Amino acid sequence: MFKRFNKPEDVAVKPQAKVVAEAPVAKTAAPAPEAPPVAATLRRPVAVKPAETSAMDKERKRKERMSEIKIEMHRALLDNLNLAALEHATEKDLRAEIATIAGELLDERGIVLNREDRQTLNKELYDEVTGLGPLETLLQDDTVSDILVNGPRQVFVERKGKLELSDVSFKDEKHLQRIIDKIVSAVGRRVDESNPYVDARLADGSRFNAMVPPVAVDGSLVSIRKFKKDKLQIDDLVAFGAFTEEMAAYLQAAVATRLNIIVSGGTGSGKTTTLNALSSFIDNSERILTIEDTAELQLQQIHVGRMESRPPNVEGKGEVSPRDCLKNALRMRPDRIIVGETRGEEVIDMLQAMNTGHDGSMTTIHANNPRDGISRLENMIAMAGIEMPLKAMRSQISSAVNLIVQASRLQDGSRRMTSITEITGMEGDVISMQEIFKFQRVGLTPDNKIIGHFTATGVRSHFSERFRMWGYDLPASIYEPTVMGPR
Repeated sequence: MFKRFNKPEDVAVKPQAKVVAEAPVAKTAAPAPEAPPVAATLRRPVAVKPAETSAMDKERKRKERMSEIKIEMHRALLDNLNLAALEHATEKDLRAEIATIAGELLDERGIVLNREDRQTLNKELYDEVTGLGPLETLLQDDTVSDILVNGPRQVFVERKGKLELSDVSFKDEKHLQRIIDKIVSAVGRRVDESNPYVDARLADGSRFNAMVPPVAVDGSLVSIRKFKKDKLQIDDLVAFGAFTEEMAAYLQAAVATRLNIIVSGGTGSGKTTTLNALSSFIDNSERILTIEDTAELQLQQIHVGRMESRPPNVEGKGEVSPRDCLKNALRMRPDRIIVGETRGEEVIDMLQAMNTGHDGSMTTIHANNPRDGISRLENMIAMAGIEMPLKAMRSQISSAVNLIVQASRLQDGSRRMTSITEITGMEGDVISMQEIFKFQRVGLTPDNKIIGHFTATGVRSHFSERFRMWGYDLPASIYEPTVMGPR
């Protein structure tokens, strides 16, 4: 008589025949519980981090023990090695010497390691003595584009546009600060409580930024934007899906015919990569001057002059600002001026250069879309302390800038050229713009990949006649919108 209160799983395990025989009783079963409210079902399940297993605990303890051994061995190495002779030693000899000394020290202390752990220890000791310690492995990993250190225990890396926690860590805050000091002292700078932040450049050209306590609350913060040895060409970006062949043909015409171009985008959206790729369309006969805070551009032309700004020293003297570099660049007979990033009062000199015979100049700015890019230029002019009527300011911008290329990093980590917009002049007090190409986003796949396609907007380029006069007669078909069929 109580069968109608049986659990569903009890019925499920009975033979099929029995279930059929009891089918009439099922009609009197208790009603199913009500469905949860719609609002609750719309929420995605939150991933709960599983508890660490004993195996993970053992691995963590093993790493901690290895870290302690490494620190002890490193101190002993500094006492035993002739540091003055390191400058003349070859890598092979130095590795052999470190392995020999480390082996003797391990034997003295009665520490037994297997072959793999011993090789790992020797490599880490070599990195500590000659390189940047735990960071050295990440710097040599070509799949890593950014290294982000949040205190001694957390080191994140970016791969393919996605952040992930690495298994690299430092012994303690002193160990991390020693590596920071090693980096900044190599370029003649220092960082301490009185000067708690620093920008520097690593030996391979990677961009380095650090903030130390007391400004950094939970331990020193380090950000490294790795320098790519192999510059991405236009064909590479097309193959990666950053933009289309039609957009590349349009950009080639724009650069070759000396339009003034601004690459706009957020942090890590690929502005410098895009600027590098666009510079490949510049003719070898032109003289190019580049101005950057940290030298990252890799121009392949013959006639290139590179300049790098410099922050003030400890006494607050010796600063060379981007504006100082730009003023001097104007006296060096450049055909084009390329500014790595415009972020302050140098915007005035940049716009004037674009307006006074340096056609084809390029720069990057931080902005989320082309219209915001124009607003940002206006704000930078205002921050420079120059009293200028709004209409005059906008007139200066509209006559100087011809093209805004918008680069974006989408939520799945992919980087796309989401818009190419022309500035066509002024309509009253407003700068008029027209979008030529855009990235049309359609949706998301179940694994959060962006679904979308590039398309022309159907608007013919304002500079079509200029392109034709320079020998770049682009077919009208590249301005026709892309019609996507049913999926």
